[in-house]
Amino acid sequence: MHREAKSSYFDMPALDVSVAFPQATPASNFPSCTSDYYQLADLLTPEEQAIRMKVRECMEKEIAPIMTKYWEKAEFPFEIIPKIGALHIAGGTIKGYGCPGHSITGSAVAAAEVARVDASCSTFILVHSSLAMLTIGLCGSEMQKEKYLPSLAELDTIACWGLTEPDYGSDASGLKTTARKVEGGWILEGQKRWIGNSTFADILVIFARNTSTNQINGFIVKKDAPGLQATKIENKIGLRIVQNGDILLKNVFVPDEDRLPGVNSFQDTNKVLAVSRVMVAWQPIGLTMGVYDMCHRYLKERKQFGAPLAAFQINQQKLVQMLSNIQAMILVGWRLCKLYESGKLTHGHASLGKSWITLRARETVALGRELLGGNGILADFHVAKAFCDLEPIYTFEGTYDINTLVTGREITGLASFKPAPSRQKSRL
Repeated sequence: MHREAKSSYFDMPALDVSVAFPQATPASNFPSCTSDYYQLADLLTPEEQAIRMKVRECMEKEIAPIMTKYWEKAEFPFEIIPKIGALHIAGGTIKGYGCPGHSITGSAVAAAEVARVDASCSTFILVHSSLAMLTIGLCGSEMQKEKYLPSLAELDTIACWGLTEPDYGSDASGLKTTARKVEGGWILEGQKRWIGNSTFADILVIFARNTSTNQINGFIVKKDAPGLQATKIENKIGLRIVQNGDILLKNVFVPDEDRLPGVNSFQDTNKVLAVSRVMVAWQPIGLTMGVYDMCHRYLKERKQFGAPLAAFQINQQKLVQMLSNIQAMILVGWRLCKLYESGKLTHGHASLGKSWITLRARETVALGRELLGGNGILADFHVAKAFCDLEPIYTFEGTYDINTLVTGREITGLASFKPAPSRQKSRL
């Protein structure tokens, strides 16, 4: 009887956060945007502004109310796919084949607006669009573009992009997965890791080393290919909604028609990565905008010591520091887009932008977590979720350190990726 009484007392479901903590509005009712202090929207064309507002409205009204629940369970909300598909942002800058043909700035601000509400959702669409679709768009044959891009643009089919391996992360060009030529196609053997969308993707863009030429080639692999296995990576602390997977390829046959003819070396892969790094740089811009917007509203609602938290000097100082970081981040991101549009973007430009923006974003989100106090560790108030989600963004598409070294190589002409040779004797 004692056990039954204790169970009925302690095993009650949690209170709804609006009831448990009525003094501040949770992120399911997303705050309005207050983070464009310098009115940087004026830098956008009318078309780009329209894209931004269309995505913002959808994310705030349709996506924000459900994302915390899925983030907590580390499950993907398949119900959002038709809603994201209806925005017509997949395919970004690709022209034709049912793709939107937006400017890179338009695609970037769309990515930022998705990340402002949920970084996992933005990672899902960037993997699908700015990696997999862009690879087919830049490196695929005409037949491949006509076959795959229209359904991918509508999100009727989903794609993932497999480059990273267990032994090769930052050193991605050293990958071990092999492609052996056989009659009518290729046999793929190897393993990939950290591949977003891989557990439910319809097609997988896979990079492998040609056993004859020793160069990197690209392939489109169907989800039902015999010998293909994708399993979910568990226990992540960030981007929990993203279904990252381990991919095993055991004697997987890919027909000749699904080899990407434009991928003949790692330099061809870098063409895609340079563009996607620009897009990824806009993820932390959007993420920090959402954090600032949440903090701005929270500090005005939450009262302590008889006054709103926004009335205290140290809180205002932190809020202004966050705001100033965001203004600078937006300007760097905008400039990256303009460099790309003018054909002047280099790998060093893209890498510096991604690394510096994510560094500033880390500082900004940490300040936001401080401002929310105890509620700064609750996903219900957005900041805790964004704090965790930023960590993988800080690391993927090149870690902060590796991206700075890419820029360092460009400005000095000296590559520093390889370790210094060990000396047999001390010089002393």
